[in-house]
Amino acid sequence: MPFKNENTHYLAAIKGEEEEFHERYEAAYKSLLERTGDSALDYPNIVGGEEVISEKQYEDICPYNTSLVIGRFQRASEEEVAQGVEVAKSAFDSWSHKGFPLRIEIMERAAELIREEKFELAAAVTLDNGKNRYEAIADVDEAIDFLVFYSDEMRRNHGFCQETTAPFPEEYTKSVMRPFGVWAAICPFNFPVAITTGMIVGALITGNTVVLKPSSPVPLPVYMVARLLHRAGVQEDALNFISASGSVVGNALITNPDVSGIVFTGSKAVGYDILRNSVVNHPRPVIAEMGGKNPIIVTSKANLDWALEGAVRSAFGFGGQKCSASSRLYVQDDIYDEFVEKLAERVRSLKIGDPSQKENYLGPVIHQEAYEDFKRYAEMAERDGDVLAGGQVLTDDGLDGGYFVQPTVVAGLPEDHYLIKNELFLPLVCVQRFETLAEALEKANDVEYGLTAGIFSDSDEEIEYFFRHIQAGVVYSNRIRGGSTGAMVGGQPFGGWKSSGSTGKGAGGTHYLTQFLREQSRTICDN
Repeated sequence: MPFKNENTHYLAAIKGEEEEFHERYEAAYKSLLERTGDSALDYPNIVGGEEVISEKQYEDICPYNTSLVIGRFQRASEEEVAQGVEVAKSAFDSWSHKGFPLRIEIMERAAELIREEKFELAAAVTLDNGKNRYEAIADVDEAIDFLVFYSDEMRRNHGFCQETTAPFPEEYTKSVMRPFGVWAAICPFNFPVAITTGMIVGALITGNTVVLKPSSPVPLPVYMVARLLHRAGVQEDALNFISASGSVVGNALITNPDVSGIVFTGSKAVGYDILRNSVVNHPRPVIAEMGGKNPIIVTSKANLDWALEGAVRSAFGFGGQKCSASSRLYVQDDIYDEFVEKLAERVRSLKIGDPSQKENYLGPVIHQEAYEDFKRYAEMAERDGDVLAGGQVLTDDGLDGGYFVQPTVVAGLPEDHYLIKNELFLPLVCVQRFETLAEALEKANDVEYGLTAGIFSDSDEEIEYFFRHIQAGVVYSNRIRGGSTGAMVGGQPFGGWKSSGSTGKGAGGTHYLTQFLREQSRTICDN
């Protein structure tokens, strides 16, 4: 049976079932909200199937209502992290020897469980990181897609074992891909269900065990995913959930010699630190996805309505807090004034507020640090360029209780400006002019990242020239759904070049799982 993406909201819309979609989401959100504030729960770490309470805890706070406590999570010590690694190491033999058909069965069961509870998970994503309901359900859908697609890939490749050509008549030879051992999975805040699931399932389905570290600001959806995988049949000591501050858990995992591999999504600075420290007793695999500075090019041959929609969705979906978000728009001189005027007008019309309300497009940024970064970058934009829309934090109309900022468009910055060259992870896009496509591509490539990129043009020649010359791992032409965002499992493997990724292989693609395996060449002689 061919793989199909989950696409919950898309399918609801085309089937005329949007009302039911909204009812299910709102019921799940209301139910979850009843377990917050004065009724907030204490969430343990999970090590070897046991609930572990640390000496210290921290409060998980809602980013659009900072007076609301979502729950209390553990602040694990280095010793507790080491215990988690030890448990995962001791589980490796039994989990890896279960055989890939059984592990496939477990992951397919997990997909069904998440499918049954997708609205509960989506509500947790909204509450914990501020995604609107459409982005939140897509986050959960992607997790289901990873479970199904990676199960299909393991089955299609027979567990990545195959006969090889024997050099002599008396020899039988084959290649067997074997798991490494314990993997540390260090998860981001922006896709707490999708990316978390993709990383840990990549490790687990190939026979490895996992110590899972959620992003400190967004632990609840990750905790829920771990619980669902255990319910599906993942051996309890093969998947261990440990929350704490990033520096404590991250450093303790990276430097532990019993950790055999590290899978990470986050900033370039942290990713590079992991890569530099990955060799302890011997080299270890590191699968690191480290962000982007993603350009969209709009030529004079573009359909401007398509380009406008694709640019807005890419730059401002989830407040630009995606590694694939477009923070640079290169617009050809002939159409620049018209396009920029329409862009600014459209951005000013975006509705901002409580992301659980279906009419709001944008929620908050993730935390106080991001809020302060936005203010600093907005000041830089005002000082050095021309702010065409936005540029302010929002405190009126009930928004003073969260980290709300205006989506911002800035033009006229010098090409070497900080805002042009550095990943911001905020709803701020820089618009630049160009004369020729070659010039636009030279500017687009002149950053250290190479994750995603897009072009809008009706010219096949321009599109082909763009594909040949752009330095990025995920590229699109005329994509209204998102000019640089929205890669789908199976169809659009997601991985970056240059400082955006460490392996050159994309998540959700046919080459991803082999990164969690090492080859053993076997020869059997019949003398």
